[in-house]
Amino acid sequence: MTVTDITVEHGSAAMNVFVTGASGWIGSAVVPELVGAGHGVAGLARSEESAQRLGAAGATVVRGDLDDVDGLAAAAAGSDGVVHLAFQHEVAFGGDFAAAAAADRRAVEAMGAALAGSDRPFVLASGMLGLTDGRVATEDDGLVPGAAVRANPAGRRAATALLALSLRGIGVRSSVLRFPPTVHGDGDNGFIATLVGIARRRGVAGYVGDGANRWPAVHRSDAARLARLAVESAPAGSVLHAAADEGVAFREIAEAIGRHLGVPAASVAPGEAAEHFGFMGHFVALDSPVSARSTRELLGWAPAGPGLLDDLGKDHYYRSR
Repeated sequence: MTVTDITVEHGSAAMNVFVTGASGWIGSAVVPELVGAGHGVAGLARSEESAQRLGAAGATVVRGDLDDVDGLAAAAAGSDGVVHLAFQHEVAFGGDFAAAAAADRRAVEAMGAALAGSDRPFVLASGMLGLTDGRVATEDDGLVPGAAVRANPAGRRAATALLALSLRGIGVRSSVLRFPPTVHGDGDNGFIATLVGIARRRGVAGYVGDGANRWPAVHRSDAARLARLAVESAPAGSVLHAAADEGVAFREIAEAIGRHLGVPAASVAPGEAAEHFGFMGHFVALDSPVSARSTRELLGWAPAGPGLLDDLGKDHYYRSR
């Protein structure tokens, strides 16, 4: 990994921010958000294609990956703060979540140590799906992992979030930014795009049971703005929620998809969810509404992008992929 000089002259308020996952779905919105606010950005890139996209967005390129902990530490040490968005999703969804979570923890340990004693910010991306079951989760939830979380491989990522928060004890202005399962917008290839593909193939937009279970959501532009606010001013030890929609009923999601595809929305029995939805069979049944009230009050975050159902009424989720 090679770190180049990322110093820019934007005044005393400007920062030079190291962003991992900079060319990913969220990162590719965070980079221009930071640049537009007058900050310098060094973005981690694993490939030449990613490097070219980052350069075009106005970022300096740092070549490497999450396994290069020495390079990550050097990039963090040479920055005014870090936004850590990267995660080895291809490894996790390939069946080895434990290995992906272990790589993430090593990366956080390395970058956290590099920032120790500096009071510089470290923002860690984490998830919010499954924080609570059937009630609205707040920023105070998930700080003490329960038995179900500890028994689940995904609990290892939750433990890394707690590690990140503990970095405040060694002089790092650390915060955890929890994203919903649906960070939506034009170009999204995540869960919602997958659901559209399943509905198209099966000729039915499915939901589990009565479909009353709820998913939080946020538009990508609003997620990027919150990441910028976090690195700029989130207090040490903050937990932040990037939830614009507190909880959209899954049946409403399925009905919106069905209307646009011209297929019916229909219930799928819980026992058939895995067969119908594939790897998403477990996620689609979760009832996981989330509040972002404290986040909005703390940082003045005011989501302005379209809500999930509005976004699902547009054409971009239904183009041929």
